[in-house]
Amino acid sequence: MTERTLVIIKPDGVQRHLVGEIISRFERKGLKLVAAKLMLIPEALARRHYAAHQGKPFFEPAVTFMASSPSLLMVWEADGVIDIVRKMLGSTFGYDAQPGTLRGDFGCSQRYNLVHGSDSPPSARNEINLFFTPDEIIDYELSDARWLYSKKIKPTK
Repeated sequence: MTERTLVIIKPDGVQRHLVGEIISRFERKGLKLVAAKLMLIPEALARRHYAAHQGKPFFEPAVTFMASSPSLLMVWEADGVIDIVRKMLGSTFGYDAQPGTLRGDFGCSQRYNLVHGSDSPPSARNEINLFFTPDEIIDYELSDARWLYSKKIKPTK
């Protein structure tokens, strides 16, 4: 099985009408969407999602923010998808992010950052399980997968 990651278009991304643009960038890159749902994240679930940051100054504001308005939760799949998504997102906050990244092109807040992406395979598994049941994730093949995912050919001597 190829790698999967959780991506959340946060309340600021939904409210700013960026859902289509964000999804489009992931699709154009060649990532495969295997699950999606629009959700008003309950505060208790937001606390579980940010549990690693409990006690930090931004924990309570982050929980309140994530529970304030709908978010779009998605599972994307591809070889190396976690690293790919994190590069596409850019630095944590838009004012630091490079142009060409999602946060660099659409973010300027020093508090809100539009999109969440899992930072490691263990985090991705935990986060996906937090928001999705196995029957909500669909296994299928993209018709253009051989063009998207061909492996690097090793040179012959």
